[in-house]
Amino acid sequence: MIKKDLQFYRFSLYGFLKNLRFFEPFIILMFRDNGLTFLQIGLLYSIRDLTNYLTEVPTGFFADSFGRRKSMVLSFAAYIISFFIFFTFSDFYLSAVAMVLFGIGESFRSGTHKALILEYLRLNDMLDLKVAYYGRTRAASQMGSAFNSLIAAGLLFFTGDYRTMFIASMIPYALDLINLATYPKILDGELSQYDRRALGGQAKETFKIFIRIFKDRQAMRSILNSASFTALFKTTKDYLQPILESFVLVSPFLLFLDDVKRSGVVIGIVYFFIYLLTSYASRSSDQISRRFKNMAVAINVTFLVGVGFLFIAGLATWKNLTVISVLVFLGFYVLQNLRKPMNVAFISDQISHNVMASGLSVEAQVATVMAAIFAPVLGAIADSFSVGVALICFSLAALVFYFFVAVQDHSLESK
Repeated sequence: MIKKDLQFYRFSLYGFLKNLRFFEPFIILMFRDNGLTFLQIGLLYSIRDLTNYLTEVPTGFFADSFGRRKSMVLSFAAYIISFFIFFTFSDFYLSAVAMVLFGIGESFRSGTHKALILEYLRLNDMLDLKVAYYGRTRAASQMGSAFNSLIAAGLLFFTGDYRTMFIASMIPYALDLINLATYPKILDGELSQYDRRALGGQAKETFKIFIRIFKDRQAMRSILNSASFTALFKTTKDYLQPILESFVLVSPFLLFLDDVKRSGVVIGIVYFFIYLLTSYASRSSDQISRRFKNMAVAINVTFLVGVGFLFIAGLATWKNLTVISVLVFLGFYVLQNLRKPMNVAFISDQISHNVMASGLSVEAQVATVMAAIFAPVLGAIADSFSVGVALICFSLAALVFYFFVAVQDHSLESK
C-alpha cells in the first residue's frame, strides 16, 4: 500500500508544476513562426542537449555530494532565466543562449528528483513499491501536462502570441522552486549527516562508487535501453505539432478564427487528451509490468512496440493519413509513460542508492547526447524530404539499435 503522506503530495506537486510549460505544445510552431527551418530547430534542440550532456555528470555528482535540494533550486533558477530570454527575444542566436540555460536547468534536475523519491522510499522501507510510487507521482506530472495544454490553448486564443506563454510559465516554476527548497533535509541522502569539513572525503567515495557504474555491463545496458528510447521519443514527439497544424488548416474547424488561434485551440485540446491518457499510463505502469514474466521482458517488448508506433506514424504522415498518424502518436506518448517508471526501477536495481542521482544522470546524459545527434539529422531529413519520411527513417534505425540494448533480468544483490 502506497503511503500518501504530505511528502507524497509534495512530490506530486513538483511534477504537476514542472509540467506547466505553456509553450511546450507549440514549441516547433513558435520556432517556425519565427522563420526557422526544421534544421535550425534541430540545432537549437542539439544545443540544449549538448549543454545538458556537458553538465549532466558534474551536476549529478554535485547533487549526490552537496545536496539534491540545492541542485533542484539551481535547476529552476536556470529555467526561469531561460523563459525570460525566450519571451524577450526571437532570433536564432539569442534562442540558442536561452537553450543553453534550459539545458543547464535540465542537467541539474534530471535524475536528481528521482533520487529524492528513491531516498524517501529507502528511508521508509518502501523500495518494493518504487514502480507504483514513481508511477503515481509521474501521473501527477502528466496531469499537469494535460492542464498545461488547455491553459496554453487559452493563452494563445486570447493573445494570439506564442511568446506570451514563456512569461506565464515563470509563475508555476517560481512556485515549484519554493516547494523544492523546502523539502526535508534528510532527502539529500547520507551526505546531509556529515560535517562540512568531511565533504571532501565523502565526495571522493561517491565518485569511486559512481565510476563502478561504467564497469558494470548490465547496468550500462539498462541505461542504454532507457536512454535510446527516451532520445527517440524526445527527438520525434514535437513533430506531432506540424502534423496537427497541417490537419487543422485543411479542415473546416473554427473558420471564424485566424490560423494561429485555430491551430492553438485544436492542438491544445488534442494534447489535453493525450496527457490524460499518459497520466493514466503512469499510474498503470506497475500493474502492466507485472503481466510480463519479468521487468526485462516488459522493457524489451515496449521498446519494440514503440518503434512500431513511430514507423506507422511516419508512414501515415507520408501518405497524408493524418488521423491515423495522430492516433499512433498518442500511443507513442502513452508507451513512453508506461516505460519510464519501469526503466527507473530497473536501473535502480543495478546501482547503489548512494549514487542514485549520478546513476540516473548517466541515463539522462546518454539520452541527451543521443538526442543532440538525432535532432538536427531528423530536421535535415524533414526539410529535404518530409516529416513522414524522417519518422520512418528513425524508426528503422531504432529497430536495428534495439538488438544492442535489449536487457536481461538481473538485479544488484547488495546496494
